[in-house]
Amino acid sequence: MNGAGCGCVMNRQMITSHLTRALTLVAVVGLVSAQAEEKQKPVRALLITGGCCHNYKFQSKALIEGVAKEAKVEWKVVNEGGTGTKAKIDLYSDADWAKGYDVVVHNECFANTVDEGYIRSITHAHKEGVPAVVIHCAMHTYRASKTDDWRQFLGVTSRRHEHQSRYPVKKVALKHPILKGMPEDWVTPKDELYVIEKMWPKARALATSKSERDGKEYAVAWTNQYGKARVFGTTYGHSDATFSDPVFLKLVARGLLWASGELED
Repeated sequence: MNGAGCGCVMNRQMITSHLTRALTLVAVVGLVSAQAEEKQKPVRALLITGGCCHNYKFQSKALIEGVAKEAKVEWKVVNEGGTGTKAKIDLYSDADWAKGYDVVVHNECFANTVDEGYIRSITHAHKEGVPAVVIHCAMHTYRASKTDDWRQFLGVTSRRHEHQSRYPVKKVALKHPILKGMPEDWVTPKDELYVIEKMWPKARALATSKSERDGKEYAVAWTNQYGKARVFGTTYGHSDATFSDPVFLKLVARGLLWASGELED
């Protein structure tokens, strides 16, 4: 083969090599871009609210605005059942009520609803893998019912609370990602301390506050594993002042991210 022919072959080989590298680079860039886009997709959250004793319209607005400072979340808000303590809301009549959501936030308060089949229609979706955040009076919701399904889902059993005060919060799971950025000396706005009768076996306390009555430490933030679902809970959230507190809102936001799988232990 003469020199010219050899040069042509070498040029073709070089072109092929460069083309292969270029295509590989395009593929890698495309994959990275796709992964970045996937990470930027909003968390799809369902906020269920309503019932007794709280300013749910304000709380919903404050929660959505506060969480937006920490996470990209696309919300649907359901406020049904009126302002009493006993209701069965229409949402749960659909067996697929939680389908399509990455996390459900329960901030409702229906203490005297006792229908066990109705309660299990809610907990079933979570047991099958729908993550959850549970706030304040969600812990007293269905407390009059004999079934423990809801309480096992929450991770705690509570049937009463103490007086409103400003409670210091002590972190007990210091390295948990939900607590990242929480001040060591956080004191709540005026709020209620819930008396925790029982922590269920798969629940883990993240932070506690001390009772001003009996001196005991009660969990005020925790994680739970319920079936296939992660659950984050906090008993604080009674007052509008709490829902205006940036520390509380960041705690809930990071709890939401953890529950939905965006933060790892």
